[in-house]
Amino acid sequence: MMLVLDGVDLRPRVQRALDEHLARQRTVLDELGPPMTPLVDAVAELLSGGKRLRAAFLYWGWRALGQPDDPAVVRAASAMEIFQAAALLHDDVMDNSDLRRGRPAAHRTFATWHQQRGWSGDPVRFGHAAAILAGDICLNWTDEVFSASGLPPAALQRARPEFDRMRTQLMGGQFLDILEGAHGWGDLDLAERLDRCRTVIRHKSARYSVEQPLLIGADAADAPEETRAGLARYGAALGEAFQLRDDVLGVFGDPEQTGKPAGDDLREGKHTVLVAYALAHADPTGAALLEASLGTPDLDEQAVQSLRDVLVRSTALQRTEDMVSSGAARALEALDQTPGLTDEGTQALRELVAVCTDRAV
Repeated sequence: MMLVLDGVDLRPRVQRALDEHLARQRTVLDELGPPMTPLVDAVAELLSGGKRLRAAFLYWGWRALGQPDDPAVVRAASAMEIFQAAALLHDDVMDNSDLRRGRPAAHRTFATWHQQRGWSGDPVRFGHAAAILAGDICLNWTDEVFSASGLPPAALQRARPEFDRMRTQLMGGQFLDILEGAHGWGDLDLAERLDRCRTVIRHKSARYSVEQPLLIGADAADAPEETRAGLARYGAALGEAFQLRDDVLGVFGDPEQTGKPAGDDLREGKHTVLVAYALAHADPTGAALLEASLGTPDLDEQAVQSLRDVLVRSTALQRTEDMVSSGAARALEALDQTPGLTDEGTQALRELVAVCTDRAV
């Protein structure tokens, strides 16, 4: 049980807000006829369950400034989960992923739907197009849910700049990610590779996962500048640690917990901190194996295990774990130095550090 989430019943309340929104949107789309059902179903599946961390950061950004628990802030927080769904739908298309949370990714589901009906055209292209549209509709709903959450107009106005910045910067971060894959690492040293990795991490995932939802909640609550700056430092450090933990789980995690096959990041050829460290510190045989295997889509479990061994022997795993621990420590230090927070809010944000960096998450 995660007290920071379950102690205030945040997860079920966010789910109810999402379910109510989806029910309204099904009514809106009913005018277009039954073909709309699979489109909303794809979004509903992604919005079912999960840790609700992004919603939690917005919620506790608001509460930590002494603002009351309120259905309006829960609805506003639920918009972060819709935004996450948009990012996942688009990301799975760009990565050509097979699974998401243990189920076929949306583009795969749409492609199968097309194929089973014997429709004309390429099922894969149909699946990609449908998933992109599902992501686009989530982007629209993110704005709609946040704007109509019921938070006071002044609170929405204060929060709006960070909300808009988050949505724009995520798309820029996604573009940085595909640029990184296209440019390659051939002429870069370790420091340059790590810097590139951390830049992508910051803008593709870390900021919209932790720092920006937290600041949206804090801005809505009218956080003083010194308080806001402290929360930004906390969020930046924790966001990076959170994504580094996710990168480790992408290679070493239990598929039952992550919902994706272990080693998918290796099959996709992702340039991660783990890979950067391994290429720099592995013996020649291990480095050659990693370079030859990275980005090979049909790596079997034995090949993935061989690459895991390289990551362990080269100290890449331990060095990445050290970065996770350092990020968590920096987040806690920033939190301790942030003035103007309630005791309850400080404790919640402290617990969220553990939730985001737990090796079993």
